[in-house]
Amino acid sequence: MTSGSRHGGQHSSPTPRVRLVDVAREAGLSKTTVSAALNDTGRLSPEVREKARETARRMGYRPNATARQLRAGRAKLIGYVVGEMADAPAVFLESPYFARLTGATAATALRRGYAMVLLPAGSLQNEWSELPLDAVVVTDPGADDRIVDDVLAAGIPVFSDRSVEGRPGAYWVDVDTSAAVRTALDHFREQGARRPVLVVPDSTTRFHAEVFAAHREWCAEHGLPERVVRVAEHGNGPVVRAVETALTGGPAGAEDGGPAGGDRPDALLVVAEASPPLVLEAARRHGYDVPGDLLLACVSEDVTAEHTEPPVTTLSLRPEAIAEAGIDHLVRVLEHGDREPAGTLVPTRLDVRASSVRKHG
Repeated sequence: MTSGSRHGGQHSSPTPRVRLVDVAREAGLSKTTVSAALNDTGRLSPEVREKARETARRMGYRPNATARQLRAGRAKLIGYVVGEMADAPAVFLESPYFARLTGATAATALRRGYAMVLLPAGSLQNEWSELPLDAVVVTDPGADDRIVDDVLAAGIPVFSDRSVEGRPGAYWVDVDTSAAVRTALDHFREQGARRPVLVVPDSTTRFHAEVFAAHREWCAEHGLPERVVRVAEHGNGPVVRAVETALTGGPAGAEDGGPAGGDRPDALLVVAEASPPLVLEAARRHGYDVPGDLLLACVSEDVTAEHTEPPVTTLSLRPEAIAEAGIDHLVRVLEHGDREPAGTLVPTRLDVRASSVRKHG
């Protein structure tokens, strides 16, 4: 930025702020009428309300945010933390799931009058303690992540997953993880699979712990061995390498490793987020025909899954629905005083495509 204006280095005077009374004068309406129109209150005809709003838009009128905050007693700011990516904060927006969840949360909050502030993960309280936050959203906190404790200790409401259930000042929205895993595995079984392998992050979040538990229970119920490969890091590279271990029988055993010898898997559920085309290519690289030899499903919001050949079945966690439910809770708490512990369980969606449907004939 330069110190002068574009006109000979001379400083230009700032444009005077348009006031409510200016809009009223221009529209030929009273200040009270214009205020009611802009705040969607009062008994006004549609024509009068639209005239006031159009005049305000044309004149560039913006409400005095400071005055509104004083009247409401809130700053209208929501902190947002991605706990799952605490060790890799720069990459969470590369994740289709977290990118969509973050975007949907910001957009939904803004429609309800709140702005979202991205915060660092972990317990870096000095980086957010001075912000006038009305609430903090913590997505997928790890078991040892202290951010929830720090925010609650500061007297700020927390909105997170079901790991905060029952804590005063904390509210939750979560997915029905057990039903999601069972739906995917039951689909594999209906298609004739008897040797499914699970690829899951080595993570302490509630979601991934529940995935592992649901898989274990399902295998026990059907008398099948648990075949699990854990992924230690985020990103396409580590997940694809884990998929290759699952398909080829790496150095580890069935737990934390792949199948041995002729015991090749006939189905693969990839919960660790990776590009579906890369997962599909890894299977082909190791001699698998999908879906002839191997049924494939990925937990993913990546739209490229629809455009591969064959298209890849995905299990969607429905981030937009999670965002909507979470902001609804937040508004009820902050604006309507609904402080009773509450939570919402969001159903997932299995989008079955050709990669997990056995060919017949």
